[in-house]
Amino acid sequence: MREKGLSRPPGRIIYEVTIQAVGSLNTIRQREPVIIFFSNLRKAVDAITAELALNNWPPRVNYTAVYRGVKQREFYSCDFDVAGTRVFRIKVVPRVLNPALPRLGIDENPVR
Repeated sequence: MREKGLSRPPGRIIYEVTIQAVGSLNTIRQREPVIIFFSNLRKAVDAITAELALNNWPPRVNYTAVYRGVKQREFYSCDFDVAGTRVFRIKVVPRVLNPALPRLGIDENPVR
């Protein structure tokens, strides 16, 4: 049973994962952010951890941390660095897929 005022937004929740180059290395080698969408938070975290492990980055992302960040702040963010220089940032944000359309401010046609 849901409490009054606490309802899920209409539409389906998907997770947007953004990998963005940051820091001083970004000025040397300009890179566009990579944005990927996942239908499930577990799948998003598994894909991130697998890619980090494949490229020898420390496993700093885990499901519990991402879940808590998304629930408390509505996003999760983690920076990765080498020798004190930030290299890239991973950000996970929930998005609503196919939200309910508002009435767009259109009134009913008065002529019948």
